[in-house]
Amino acid sequence: MSYVEELFDVRNRVYILTGGGGVLAGAIGEGLAKAGAKVVLLDIRLANAQERADKINAAGGKALALESNVLDVKVLEQTRDIIIQHFGRIDGLINLAGGNMPGATISPQQTIFDLQIPDFEKVLALNLNGTVYPSLVFGKVMAENRSGVIINISSMAAFRSITRVVGYSAAKAAVSNFTRWMAMEMAFKFGDGIRVNAIAPGFFIGDQNRALLINPDGTYTERGKKVIAQTPMGRFGEPDELVGAVIFLCSNASKFVTGVVLPVDGGFEVFSGV
Repeated sequence: MSYVEELFDVRNRVYILTGGGGVLAGAIGEGLAKAGAKVVLLDIRLANAQERADKINAAGGKALALESNVLDVKVLEQTRDIIIQHFGRIDGLINLAGGNMPGATISPQQTIFDLQIPDFEKVLALNLNGTVYPSLVFGKVMAENRSGVIINISSMAAFRSITRVVGYSAAKAAVSNFTRWMAMEMAFKFGDGIRVNAIAPGFFIGDQNRALLINPDGTYTERGKKVIAQTPMGRFGEPDELVGAVIFLCSNASKFVTGVVLPVDGGFEVFSGV
């Protein structure tokens, strides 16, 4: 094994991916599996996670799909025990579960006073609590072993004031803050073997945002055009372009990196628009 291969080695490590049935989780899971890791795909909709796991296993990787709920600590604890029984270890957690709801967004025809509080609270819970709860349940295993990696998913909406997505923006800003706080807490209390970081994806096309950014004929919507105009690379991201950042943060290549929120965004965050 070369020096570079050893530095980025994730072989035989066990990584849990919440939101495992999603587009981004599928791409990241495939990438980790190709690198030799074992992946556990968790989703409240088991069929979606199983579809991703079947694809990984058919390609020669090792993946396990489990039904779970990131908002239920008892269910997460049961899931944790199943994973330990199956693989004997947990090396990392990637918190990919999240999403948005129409009532937590503000359309061009609305004002902030049209915000639907129940939807706002649900979006906060899914994105923030759905990151915190798995971090506590699976992070406890890492704390006991004094080794492990947690990667959260923040957003450009945590860096920039992006129109419409008020609930999602608030939740992802909180995820960024929690990432920094958890990194500090784990290092102080449980040593330098546990690292907590986040990735802030730019605009990637997924199931939830496709209709907002791309028309049925493949052209960009008006919102899509605005995003591209603010992205120096001039395109949307491809899901597999998150894999390199994940492997970097999972491996010893980043063993002195903690509390970082890493943009993977084609330059969106640094561009002033002028």
